[in-house]
Amino acid sequence: MAGAQHGGATVAAATFSDLAREHLPRLYSLARRLVADEAEDLVQECLLKAFRSFDGLRDTVAAEAWLNRILANCAKDRFRRQQRRPETPIDPIDEFSLYRTIASEDPFPYSDSLHLDFLCRFGTEDVWVVLAQLPMHYRMPLVLVHMEGWRTAEVADFLDVPLGTLLSWLHRGRKLFERSLWRYAVDNDLLRGAS
Repeated sequence: MAGAQHGGATVAAATFSDLAREHLPRLYSLARRLVADEAEDLVQECLLKAFRSFDGLRDTVAAEAWLNRILANCAKDRFRRQQRRPETPIDPIDEFSLYRTIASEDPFPYSDSLHLDFLCRFGTEDVWVVLAQLPMHYRMPLVLVHMEGWRTAEVADFLDVPLGTLLSWLHRGRKLFERSLWRYAVDNDLLRGAS
């Protein structure tokens, strides 16, 4: 009897190993967007929790959503721990407009698609760097709503904050992201040779 249980555990472990290997790139990509440099730790925490509750997964077709939800819950736990720390105040960003800044600086004077030309200067890694610079309480809602397609009410409930607070974080997060994009482009000479 003990041999059968041991054999069953081996089969479950092998199945979980295959499942984890299949979904690892997607999990790591999502983790990078949520917690930046702590992505490896977050994925490891997620996989550990998933392994412990693997017997509860009834349908492997639902594994991607199941793993994404576990990863998001692990990120939420980190988010809550970070929220307990005093926040460093940031300067006002509501006055900044990427659209107006690009138009007034005019880095592409002969362009009919000024803003698209600006965005095309950014590679994937550049966007990751800018996103990673955002405080987690701005980055996490931006990723979940705008990159993962969650509804705002769902994210507010998930993060256990009022909807108004989440909407404020999304607004300020977008503004901060826009301003950071501009600064990154200037600081890293992405606009050189544009004209």
